[in-house]
Amino acid sequence: MKFKMIIAIVQDEKSDLVINAAREHGATGCTVITSARGEGLKPAKTFMGLTVEGQRDVILMLVETHLSRDILESLSKAARFEEEPGTGIAIALDIEDVIGLGGQIKTIEQEIEKEL
Repeated sequence: MKFKMIIAIVQDEKSDLVINAAREHGATGCTVITSARGEGLKPAKTFMGLTVEGQRDVILMLVETHLSRDILESLSKAARFEEEPGTGIAIALDIEDVIGLGGQIKTIEQEIEKEL
C-alpha cells in the first residue's frame, strides 16, 4: 500500500473545516500542531512589535495515494484557499516507508474495497 503525507497550513479557525473535509473524502486521522507562525507574500502586520496576524495550525494526514488528490481539493474548497489569499496551503508528499499503521491499514483497505 502506498501513502502520501498531506500537510495543510491553515488559519486556526479553519482547522475543523479542513479536518472534516478530509475525513469526508477518506482521511482516517490527522495530527494537528497548533500555534504555528508563518509569513506569506506580504510581511505580517505588527503593532508595537506584536504580530497582528492570527495563529496557524499545521495539520498532518497520512492518506492512501489514490485518495490524496480528492482530499487536497476538498481541503482547498472547504477553507477557500484559492478564493481568500492567505487562508492557507496544502501539499502532498510521497511517503517511501511507514510503520505503526497496522490497525489502520485494515480500515483503509475496507474503505478502498467499498469504492471499488
